[in-house]
Amino acid sequence: MFAAIGVLLGAVSRWVLAALPRGCRIRPGPLEVTSALLFAVVAARAGSSWPEWWLPVPVALTAFAVPLTAVDLKHMRLPDALTMSATVAVGLAVGAAAVAVQSAWLMVSAAAGAVGFFLCHWCVHTLRPASLGAGDVKLSGGLGGVLGALGWASVLVGAALAAMTTAMLALAGRLSGRRAWRDGVPHGPGLLVSTWVMAVFPGERFGVGP
Repeated sequence: MFAAIGVLLGAVSRWVLAALPRGCRIRPGPLEVTSALLFAVVAARAGSSWPEWWLPVPVALTAFAVPLTAVDLKHMRLPDALTMSATVAVGLAVGAAAVAVQSAWLMVSAAAGAVGFFLCHWCVHTLRPASLGAGDVKLSGGLGGVLGALGWASVLVGAALAAMTTAMLALAGRLSGRRAWRDGVPHGPGLLVSTWVMAVFPGERFGVGP
């Protein structure tokens, strides 16, 4: 069932990307297949590997991560409409998880992670605009909230994993001679992949207590 939902959301996100003023056209197939596979992984992890109240977070994250990654890889930009929608959706999902577990600490930890992650990326963008795009900064707040809800160790690991993913993309771009990346490498996919991995494979620690 989750895989079927993934196919549907992949098709919807492909239509949304084509309709956005600064979106892009993706051929049928890749978004649907990727979304279905990721949702299948989320379904397999739900309930057994982490508590059910956490489910809204990886679901919301997966729904937006696939189209955002696709457009950033293709055009090296993140549409504001999609980025802001993702931030709101992920924030609401984290809030729902905090209410379900009745943990004010989780909400505080998530808020602190969002602010800290955003400020770090904003500082890098301000000091070296060429190394980090404004879209990455806007995206970092919501993703930092997810990592913060998992605990501060997850924030640090997520940042390191994002940097490693971007470095791997840079290497792949050089080897393939990708012209679109000659002026830099998109960091959005690294942020999204690292946060998704941490959210779906969080271990046992959540920000539910001091």
